[in-house]
Amino acid sequence: EVFRHAVEKLSNTALEAIEAAGLTTDDVDWIVPHQANKRILEGMSKRLKVPMDRVVMTVNNHGNTSAASIPLAMAVAAQDNRIKQGDIVVTGAIGGGLAWGTAVIRW
Repeated sequence: EVFRHAVEKLSNTALEAIEAAGLTTDDVDWIVPHQANKRILEGMSKRLKVPMDRVVMTVNNHGNTSAASIPLAMAVAAQDNRIKQGDIVVTGAIGGGLAWGTAVIRW
């Protein structure tokens, strides 16, 4: 149940934020979600209809680094030149299943 809740909230808030920015998922270059676990990232990718090759995933290398997971994943993706100046990046997090949020950023 927690897995389904996380996928639903991360997906829904991402769509809301993307729409509020006047964009569609096709406009998004990268999704950098909270790195809780691989299955949640894959579930969110599937619900958003965004291929996993546009989702930054570092959980397999660093584990769940909690509140540091988004900045760590963004730093890794910027350092290896995946995220480039001008890219549209969507970040989203969920904490303890009780709080969640998403931001759309032009890098």
